[in-house]
Amino acid sequence: MDNDSAVSALGALAQGTRLDVFRLLVGHEPAGLAAGEIARRLDVPQNTMSAHLGILARAGLVRSERHSRSIVYRADLDGLRALTLFLVKDCCGGRAELCAPLVAELTPCC
Repeated sequence: MDNDSAVSALGALAQGTRLDVFRLLVGHEPAGLAAGEIARRLDVPQNTMSAHLGILARAGLVRSERHSRSIVYRADLDGLRALTLFLVKDCCGGRAELCAPLVAELTPCC
């Protein structure tokens, strides 16, 4: 990941509804959720939700697949991994022991 991609991803997440969408989709991996269901759960109009999902998709944070008449969205975990690694790649000046608490907090959830 380069700086421009990281800025795009962070910018997409720097809005409350989009952050809620992304967190909702991460919690529904691997099945994902239909766009209408996401809008319903977050109480956001469908056309507004479409715009938010488009921004997240262009930022590489969500993917979509058509299933019959529905479009199902999933968190792009590869995009999340790339962003996370970009942010912590140079963590603690190469002293792995200083990053141990961060790794320890991530390990149980994954």
